[in-house]
Amino acid sequence: MSLKHINTALAIAVVLFTFYLGVSFLLSPGTQAPGFGLPSWPSGDGGGFLIVKGNRENAMGLMMGVLLVTGHRRALGWVLLMVAAAPFGDMITVLAHHGSMAAAFGIHGLTSALIAVTGLLILRETGKARTAPETRDAGEAAAPAHAAQSA
Repeated sequence: MSLKHINTALAIAVVLFTFYLGVSFLLSPGTQAPGFGLPSWPSGDGGGFLIVKGNRENAMGLMMGVLLVTGHRRALGWVLLMVAAAPFGDMITVLAHHGSMAAAFGIHGLTSALIAVTGLLILRETGKARTAPETRDAGEAAAPAHAAQSA
């Protein structure tokens, strides 16, 4: 299995998981909230903030999904690195508000790391693709010179 296939599978998993989170926070925010890791939720009508989180997740999923489907892999790599900042920020928020360290590092920290690694792998893959034609052109240019020396 090539690096491109592995990267594509990882990117698809990130996109689908992002949509899962977004839809979950939109459809049943109350059931998703306790797993976030904060010790308490705002009193009163705090449900609107959970819907905002769902909208954010869906927007990020759409952005990554469009880049993946349209084949803009280099841009996808950069966007994945950018998107990794969201769960990292969630981790910092949970820690700053004395929430669950297990949720902060185990959920948000690992999610951020997985997304960042996927982005870096795609950037590595697309960086190799950019330099490959230059290497091939240099090899083709050397072949006729070598053939002329042999004759």
